[in-house]
Amino acid sequence: MRIILDAMGGDNAPLAPVEGAVKAAETLGVDVILSGKPQEIMACLEKLGHKEVPKGIEILPASQVITMEDNPARAFKEKKDSSMTVGLQKLKDGEADAFVSAGSTGALLSAATLMVKRIRGIRRAAMCPVVPTQKGGFVLIDCGATADCTPEYLLQYAFMGTYYAKRTLGLENPRVGLLNIGAEPSKGLPLQLETHALLTQAHQEGRINFIGNIEGREALLGGVDVLVTDGFTGNIFMKTYEGGLLMFSDFMKTMFKSSLSTKLGYLTVKGQVEGFKKVFNPNEIGGTAMVGISKPVIKAHGSSNGYAIYNAICRAKEMAESDLIQDITANIAHMRISGGKTAEE
Repeated sequence: MRIILDAMGGDNAPLAPVEGAVKAAETLGVDVILSGKPQEIMACLEKLGHKEVPKGIEILPASQVITMEDNPARAFKEKKDSSMTVGLQKLKDGEADAFVSAGSTGALLSAATLMVKRIRGIRRAAMCPVVPTQKGGFVLIDCGATADCTPEYLLQYAFMGTYYAKRTLGLENPRVGLLNIGAEPSKGLPLQLETHALLTQAHQEGRINFIGNIEGREALLGGVDVLVTDGFTGNIFMKTYEGGLLMFSDFMKTMFKSSLSTKLGYLTVKGQVEGFKKVFNPNEIGGTAMVGISKPVIKAHGSSNGYAIYNAICRAKEMAESDLIQDITANIAHMRISGGKTAEE
């Protein structure tokens, strides 16, 4: 398997991507193609103790870098020799199985949508992270790809999230919930009310396991396997969740450092605390799938270190090996509002 990695994307590039790529090539049995500036990539390899390009690593030359200051919608066109553009072109041409980048989310979404293309019939791609909870985790779809959604988008998200949960979480019949301000079917704005009716119909037809509206609190307590929402609300949900974890972590640090007795108490629960931190550490997850694109594309966090990049490559490998895209393609007819057509059609 060949996975392209944007070596110049992210706050810690190119060292973190190169470090993650080397670890992946050594342990996952994949070939990693580093897209970026060859001299900078080689300098990082030498820093990691490699005087030559190691086995399982290739360098795909690209002279430009898409930055956070570039216009997300135009960056891949204006910088045609960027590490992101060159890498996605290689994926589009069928010369690799997946693509990973910790670069600009907007630029990656635009480039993947317009270069690699969406699966035919899919209205919008969605960012689909697995959110850890006390009972394992759930798939959140969407967390920021499309802010202004229609009921049909959310219907498709429910189907795509179901297939993703089956493939990544190993769930036979994932419970699908619609994020809302209350559990009653009458709650929400027109978007939620219309989407609820569509998801109810899909459930009655045996297409998905829709359990109704879900409040954010219940989702975090393990009440759902796939949480469907628009990208605007999903992004707020995800960032609030991450902020809450950071606040709780800081609170625990302050509490355990407050006195000698609490420091001694920490020693007795150190293993459990470290286990908690590991479960909720975003570096352990690695990356978020852009579901709905015709080939596997993974977005890693911008602040990813080498370990996080390695885990993002793991997610790319899993997605490439799964039948997720085939699942979506085979069920497009059930994911459409009658009479609707996409731009591609």
